[in-house]
Amino acid sequence: MCTVGGFAVSQVRPELVSSGQYGLMVGFGLGWLLIAVDEMLKGFSLRAFSSATFGLILGSVIAFMVDNSGLFQYAEERQRWMIRLGLFLAFGYIGMILAMRSNKEDFSLIIPYVRFASQSKPENLLLLDTSVIIDGRIADLIEANFIEGLLIVPQFVLRELQHIADSNDPIMRARGRRGLEMLTRIQQNKRNEVKIHEGDFPEESTVDGKLVCLAKALGAKLYTNDYNLGKVAELQSVHFVNLNELANCLKAVILPGEVFTLRVVREGKDKGQGIGYLNDGTMVVVNNGQNMIGQQVAVRVVSLLQTGAGIIVFADLKNTA
Repeated sequence: MCTVGGFAVSQVRPELVSSGQYGLMVGFGLGWLLIAVDEMLKGFSLRAFSSATFGLILGSVIAFMVDNSGLFQYAEERQRWMIRLGLFLAFGYIGMILAMRSNKEDFSLIIPYVRFASQSKPENLLLLDTSVIIDGRIADLIEANFIEGLLIVPQFVLRELQHIADSNDPIMRARGRRGLEMLTRIQQNKRNEVKIHEGDFPEESTVDGKLVCLAKALGAKLYTNDYNLGKVAELQSVHFVNLNELANCLKAVILPGEVFTLRVVREGKDKGQGIGYLNDGTMVVVNNGQNMIGQQVAVRVVSLLQTGAGIIVFADLKNTA
């Protein structure tokens, strides 16, 4: 289109382009220039453009104020021109860089009592901590459409995952690599957008403290498996979800008298007992089940015992009840 446009200009305005051949060359060159600019701006979002424009305007205003402050009134005209050029270039560049590196919450410091918030649908921000990423169940929930919203992974959480993955301890190293793999899996799901947040809180020395501060600043819901972090977030009025508590709430309700089958896998603590496990990890103590180790048996629930780690089910073999 640019090539054809260049040829058309040469025919309509020969005083601008002397011949059709030159018009074709100019149009072709302009087309490649537009393609090059488009390639350079692929990672440049509208938010970054608006932030850069705001920073440039702010820097230019500051440069104008400094230029008209009377500091350089005794400089010669040529020197004054160089000073003015340096001021506008320097303050414009600094303003653009600071604005592009800032978060939208930082603008409230520049324009008090003003928040740049969407007037349509409110954002559902979900902040992920290190434990919930390593755990991996969050990826299953996302793929099953149980969780919707903008997933936020802070930069300091990424650094912690990388530090764990580089650990000399093989167990820690495996956990860190699993966390990075889970994060890649979450990013590959196109239903939920994942953002790496650059915000940091130097005054907080721990990752947990930074997470709580970031959740408060963004108004995000914190997803974690850390019980203590959840309690700290609750004390500071930060909404959070503990996936372990969620898993406990979703466990099937077992009542005395209920019959089901399971495999007895090992001996129990008391004589004659066998131990089996349900699919959700609930331990079942089978009375007189020691001789059934390795077998699939039918059992009837006798009683339940609530402990700090969960529920223990006591059952009898159905054929001996």
